[in-house]
Amino acid sequence: MSDQKDFHAESERVDVGRRRLLGSGVVAGAGLVGLASSRAAQAADELRFPGDPAAHKVVYQFNKSDADYQEHVLFSVGALLRAYPDNVDIVVVAFGPGIHILGKRPQRAVSEVTRQRVSSLAQYGVQFHACGNTMKSLKWTEADLLPFAKRVEVGAADLMELQEKGYAYISW
Repeated sequence: MSDQKDFHAESERVDVGRRRLLGSGVVAGAGLVGLASSRAAQAADELRFPGDPAAHKVVYQFNKSDADYQEHVLFSVGALLRAYPDNVDIVVVAFGPGIHILGKRPQRAVSEVTRQRVSSLAQYGVQFHACGNTMKSLKWTEADLLPFAKRVEVGAADLMELQEKGYAYISW
């Protein structure tokens, strides 16, 4: 009887050992697959030539004047630029209260830090679109916009059309 108990105890120890080994192999294998796909994505980024279209496209909705909201959205835009340098097209569509980040003389509070961040992002290729309908309601013309801002007829339509062109849509 004790031989049978010893056999079962030993068998359980072996099974536990096999499960641990298999589990660590699965985790290690998943890590290798993740590393391989990360390296493949990095290799694809490295094989791009100047003028090639970006592999990634993102459009942000920017429609609030709240300072925390603006900071978070702009931080996210910057993070994407750091994650995909020279391989991401980013458009920020500003309308409603959010449009003031694009005004030369905003009618709502826009911090100097936010103004500098927007200008800096534009220098790195981020496009900023201003809603024409919102501009009409503010009695703004294109002369009221920062030089890098582009007027679009309808901000919501711009969001939709960019999504139809394959841009991933991000909203807070």
